[in-house]
Formats: sequence, C-alpha cells, structure tokens
Amino acid sequence: MKSREFDPLRLDIAAFAKEEATIEGTWPLASLERLAESVVPGSVTDAPPVNWRLVGESRAAKGGTHEVWLHLTAQGQVELECQRCLKPVTEPIEAERSFLFVHGEEAAAALDAESEDDVLAISRALDARELIEDELLLALPIVPRHEVCPEPLAVPDEDLPAEEAPHPFAALAALKKGGLPN
Repeated sequence: MKSREFDPLRLDIAAFAKEEATIEGTWPLASLERLAESVVPGSVTDAPPVNWRLVGESRAAKGGTHEVWLHLTAQGQVELECQRCLKPVTEPIEAERSFLFVHGEEAAAALDAESEDDVLAISRALDARELIEDELLLALPIVPRHEVCPEPLAVPDEDLPAEEAPHPFAALAALKKGGLPN
C-alpha cells in the first residue's frame, strides 16, 4: 500500500501520526519571514536554507486510546548583529522538540499546565512551517556576539579622556628643583 503524501503547510496531524509518517525538506530563510526579520539586513539572500524533519508517532495510552505525537528537528544558520562590535556574527540555530496533540484548546491548556511535555490542540491543517519558525526563533541567542571580535571597538572622541592641561605651578616646581631651564 502506497504511503499518503503530506503537505507540511497543511498537515493533518492525526493522519500523520497514525501512519507514523516522516517528511523532511529545506526552506529558504526568506520564506520564514519572522526569522528573516531578525537577521542582519541583506544577509537573507545569501543564507543557507533551513533543514527540517517531522516525524509522526501514535503511542498507546491508558484506556485503549492513542496519543498523537509530532517530533520536530530543524537546523539553520543566520547572520546576527554582534552586541559588542555591531558587526555580523554567524550563529548556528537548531531546534529539537516533541509535541503531544490533544483534542481542543481547553484540554491542551489544562494538560500543558500540569505536564512537562509541550501540548498543542490537534488540527487538520497545521502549518508546520510556522511551528518550525517558532522553534527556531526561540533558539536564537539572546545576546549574539563573537568569541573574539574581529576588530576592536572604536571609541567615539567624546568618550576619550581629555588631555590634561599643564599644571599652573609646574614651572614653580621646576625652579624649586634646580633652577630655570636655559
């Protein structure tokens, strides 16, 4: 029997988990608009694509029911602004999460509050790209920076210490030590 094809932009989670299907692919960074807005301007077109993989799982639960699970992995690389030198810094980003899907928003909220697992409401048309983008946004470093910045940070002139003016009694001190210079 031929396996059903699944669209990651309109993923039927229950069917995907029931078949324990796997889909994977790549998306250009530009197609992940919110993530693209977080990177250094102009670096989106040269960025390597985001690689992702989704695996469905149906687990037997108490009472003869089945739990619906989705396992997500994604990797990418983005150019962010270093918070020390303000130059671009390349940062790898990756996400690896598992989600339990239940029927109804209320059930998801209740179970999510008491469980360590990530719980979402089941959907017949989940946009997996949006879910993957959410996870990659959460994986961005809070303060991106180089280990060692490529150039020392330039100090603005107004932040440099002012040159000290000659002390008004320096000439008197010189006289006291040995007389006037010729």
